Amino acid sequence: MKALHRIIEQARATPRRIALSEGKDARVLTAAARAAREGIAQVTLVGSRSEIEAAAAREGIELDRIDIFDPATRAAMPRLAQLLHDLRRHKGMSREQATAAAADPLVCANLLVAAGMVDGTVNGAVHTTADVVRTAIQIIGTEPGFKLVSSFFLMMLCEPFHSLKGGLIFSDCGLVVNPDAIELSEIAMAASDSARSLLMEEPRVAMLSFSTSRSARHAAVDKVVEASRLVKAQRPSLAIDEDVQLDAAIVAEIANRKLPESKVKGTANVLIFPNLEAGNIGYKLAERVGGAVAIGPLLQGLARPANDLSRGCSADDVFHVIAVTVVQSLAATADGAAQRHG
Repeated sequence: MKALHRIIEQARATPRRIALSEGKDARVLTAAARAAREGIAQVTLVGSRSEIEAAAAREGIELDRIDIFDPATRAAMPRLAQLLHDLRRHKGMSREQATAAAADPLVCANLLVAAGMVDGTVNGAVHTTADVVRTAIQIIGTEPGFKLVSSFFLMMLCEPFHSLKGGLIFSDCGLVVNPDAIELSEIAMAASDSARSLLMEEPRVAMLSFSTSRSARHAAVDKVVEASRLVKAQRPSLAIDEDVQLDAAIVAEIANRKLPESKVKGTANVLIFPNLEAGNIGYKLAERVGGAVAIGPLLQGLARPANDLSRGCSADDVFHVIAVTVVQSLAATADGAAQRHG
């Protein structure tokens, strides 16, 4: 898994502060201790100190390299409660409600990101995706230039039997059910940013369809073509194919026949699915039939990194998502610096 190893090594080279709100969960504790021990992140577990320490003792896990942020005792809580009140008072949240809500570990972890006290957060081993995503949107907000938060999977194809080798970005396979053309264009641009930061390659984007170069006429094809043209208008240098079938997106010989003018040329590393139904089926086929390793769903389009975990995740999954979150935070910091000096 060369791409995944590169992500871990980049995280180790510049570890960032990552908060996790589910520190009573054995998988989260195991991954947090490993991340701290291997130096890929400066880990903060948010929650009751006594409960986290009791859970760690049951699992035989050392917490000496990990910060525990207990909302019941930390002096920063009034500041975080005020931040939450500022963010949510337009929705009718009172100061008292903000103080109570800020003590919830999931909310608190996101507030730590919004306040700049940590660089990213990982949740979802216990919480639902709906809770994780809603909290991140309400507190961290969307990246400048984006209105939509979407998701992607980092798909690893590294086994000897894989004819296509390396890492791919699949998006959106976990969040946006039926994006319109504008939303689909945002998903494509966010996914291209994800490819650049995580695959450490220039993105080559395929806008997947049952049509290649308008070989079929249908409203579903029109949506994909319109989304592609919106992306091209905003990012003219991006290598992107409009409506393209999967084989022409990833097989150079087929692309040469069907799309001789393609910039991607059958070497796509970003696959954009037209809707959640196609994306969910696609990533599970690649994982279960094709033997790919799927890391995610990961979130994109947020102002700062916040990632979701499957409630069926393993400790290894949590560790890998921590590493991804570190690298995303590095990219977010670089982008912010470029905007300030641009």
